[in-house]
Amino acid sequence: MKKKILFIMPSMFIGGAERSLLGLFEVIDYEKYDVSLFLYRHEGEFLSYIPEQVHLLPPMKEYGTFDVPIRSLLFSRRWMFGLARLISKLALKLHCLISGEKKGVWMSMQYTARYLLPLLPEIPGEYDLGVMFLGVADPLIHKVKAQNKVAWCHTDYDTLYPNKEMDCKTYEAVDHVVFVSDACRQKMARFYPALLDKTQVIENVLGERLLLQQAEVSVNDMPRLDDGYILLSIGRFSNAKNFDNVPGICKSLLGKGLDVKWYIIGYGGDEPLIRQRIAEAHMEDHVILLGKKENPYPYIKACDLYVQPSRYEGKCVTVREAQMLGKPVVITRYATSASQLEDGVDGVIVPMDNEGCAEGIAALLRDPEKMRQLSETCRNRDYSNASEVEKIYQLMEG
Repeated sequence: MKKKILFIMPSMFIGGAERSLLGLFEVIDYEKYDVSLFLYRHEGEFLSYIPEQVHLLPPMKEYGTFDVPIRSLLFSRRWMFGLARLISKLALKLHCLISGEKKGVWMSMQYTARYLLPLLPEIPGEYDLGVMFLGVADPLIHKVKAQNKVAWCHTDYDTLYPNKEMDCKTYEAVDHVVFVSDACRQKMARFYPALLDKTQVIENVLGERLLLQQAEVSVNDMPRLDDGYILLSIGRFSNAKNFDNVPGICKSLLGKGLDVKWYIIGYGGDEPLIRQRIAEAHMEDHVILLGKKENPYPYIKACDLYVQPSRYEGKCVTVREAQMLGKPVVITRYATSASQLEDGVDGVIVPMDNEGCAEGIAALLRDPEKMRQLSETCRNRDYSNASEVEKIYQLMEG
């Protein structure tokens, strides 16, 4: 009898967690395990990449109300969900007013889940393992029948600004809390030391076969430079990724006599800010936003240097993917950067400030032998983390 695993995700739009899940699906032993996936919304560019061996559960419209505009819900047949969302928003505002705590995306998700839960139906089936792969785990706890339940955290806990009381109740109710790096695990342990015993590190599993296959596609919107360098960054247009400072860094590189074009793949709410910074720095010809790309791998393959200038990360999937494609990589010194790469061996860590970042990038671009060594090291290492799937199997033992 196969053991049954359920993964829960909001959707399959382009993102690091979504890529990691697809990588995990690539290495699971389907002869031994029956795998199901429940999505709040059957939407996203990666929807078609879900393997046929994975049972995609039918959509339940109630779960699609998590991020529908409140006004739309209030003036529809699902007005009760709109009312619940409105109450959750008011409760969150009141909590922050009384406590003085900063409202963040995670806390908003916590309150939304709390007030929508009574209206949500149970997710069908019985499972040996239930995994909330992205987002708050309350629906997993209250709406899934599973012998073992896992909450997965993909980011640096210092950046989440949670309601700690709500988080404690959630994590106490699951059997395991999984982090994508030990640095992320230790950050969480400072918040909730009593929960450390139920935490575990399972690194992102990356689908090497699909990545190498997709990297062979040709692209025509990132042309080569005769004597310059192509830099590339990928990620959501959000505060975490720090793309708003790329125009300043790029301008500094040009001032140091380096001919560079810096391309950014992604999308998100910070796009107007990034475009504003590009205009202010007069970098329209040197910082180019390519928008959302379902397949970013040909762009990684075509660039000279991959740069992740983030303010914070958990474990950046695109950095790993660039290394898998044998590219030299630069990342900023965010809190968990040491867990991302081996500085000077398979990548370079540079200061967070714009000038320090530019100095570090310039030093590497002027050292072709160092660039070659970084690429060679990356090509000789296995970054797929395929063996990490064994840890998931072990979670079913309780």
